[in-house]
Amino acid sequence: MTDVTSLADLSLLPVPEAGDATARTQAESGDAVGEQRNRAVEAILSAVQGGESILLVAHVDPDGDSLGSAIALGLALRTLGSRASVSFDSDPFVVPRSLTFLPGQDLLVPPALVPATPDLVVTLDAGSLGRLGALGRVATRARRMVVIDHHASNTRFGDINVIDADAASTSVMITDVIDALGVELDHDLAVAIYTGLVTDTGSFRYAATTPAVHQLAARLLATGIRHDLITRTVWDTHRFGYLRLLGELLGRARLEPEHDLVWTWCAFPDLTRAGLTLDEIEGVIDIVRTTAEAEVAVVCKQGADEVWRVSVRSKGAVDVGAVCTELGGGGHRFAAGLTSSNPLEQTLDSLRDALVRAPRLPV
Repeated sequence: MTDVTSLADLSLLPVPEAGDATARTQAESGDAVGEQRNRAVEAILSAVQGGESILLVAHVDPDGDSLGSAIALGLALRTLGSRASVSFDSDPFVVPRSLTFLPGQDLLVPPALVPATPDLVVTLDAGSLGRLGALGRVATRARRMVVIDHHASNTRFGDINVIDADAASTSVMITDVIDALGVELDHDLAVAIYTGLVTDTGSFRYAATTPAVHQLAARLLATGIRHDLITRTVWDTHRFGYLRLLGELLGRARLEPEHDLVWTWCAFPDLTRAGLTLDEIEGVIDIVRTTAEAEVAVVCKQGADEVWRVSVRSKGAVDVGAVCTELGGGGHRFAAGLTSSNPLEQTLDSLRDALVRAPRLPV
């Protein structure tokens, strides 16, 4: 078992080499992020040393970055002797099919079984309290709440808020925290972190892929992980029903040159007919966004609750994060989303109006 770093020794931790995850955070995001991260590490260490209950919460229906980050931190805390739990709100409570390879799934606890009043809650990759679903109520009852996230639209709903909008993924930020905790990256930690990295960088295709991101990837690969299997499972493995449904969704896609927009939709009956779940069609937006004639791509997906989950992507000329925030959602400048209980056309009309008002960015 790794010795828990003393709070008194926190300021004496080795200064990282330029280019690693910690240096990237402080250089690109400023001293404020580093200060908040140090406060978060102190809170986590205090909880570990005091034998307190620690709950790590991913966002609703977690993706690879949110769940990978939560599991990575949970594994690190286990190394320090803590029995931290990981949870997320999903109906049913199951790990998305594309993430079933993740290690550390014995850390997972259904929302109904988590402590009613945890000593410490750490949220991962959630931009608002609402993104925690039913676990938001548990989080507000915690003695302390730490929020770790890279969404610019984050509402800073915790007692300590580590928000770095320049970070390529929350898993990058979690690497900073794990380093500060003095836990060495092993194979399982690397699998969880790399999963978050390839999820939110689009396999290193997106603009947030900096030299430091590649340096972190090299560090993770050095542990011996099968990066090809991780990437293939996250991005390139689908059931046959997905292929048939994808053909339908692309066949009904609409191009609106006047709005510089391409969009399609998947109603809940389409999903059930194909025998798929919402998380299995998350990647459709990455195909729709390749349309050369449109700057903005939108995919609307309806769940069993009849609520539309709207994924919005920009190639760089429109801040869709601001657009979605205006409509009650949020996200990053070029990748964002929102939910709507309105009918599909009303949802799209609101989005079109917001896009018309959105200023164009220099590219």
